[in-house]
Amino acid sequence: MGALEAVIAVSIVLFSLGLMAVLTRRDAIFMLIGIEMMLAAGNLNLVAFWHYGPHPEQMTGAMMAIFAMAVAAGETAVGLALILAVYRHRRSTQIDQLNTLKG
Repeated sequence: MGALEAVIAVSIVLFSLGLMAVLTRRDAIFMLIGIEMMLAAGNLNLVAFWHYGPHPEQMTGAMMAIFAMAVAAGETAVGLALILAVYRHRRSTQIDQLNTLKG
C-alpha cells in the first residue's frame, strides 16, 4: 500500500466515523462534531491529492484546505450558537425533542 492509499484509507475511516456519529446520535452537539469530522476527512483528501499530485509546488490543495477550514469554523460558530439558543428555550439538545418551532 502506497502513501496516498494509506492517507485515503485514514480519510475513509475518519469520514465513516463522522457519518456514523451524525446518523446514530440524537444529540445536536455530537452531530455537529460528526459533521466536523467529515469536513476534516475532506480536507485530508484535498491535501493528500495536492501533495501526491502532478504539481505539488503549487499551493492549490493547501489553499483549498485552508479555505475549507475557515468555512468549517464559521459553520461551527453558527451551529453552536443555534444549539445554545435552542438549549436556552428548551433545556435540551436532543434532536427528537425539537420537532416544533413554536415559541
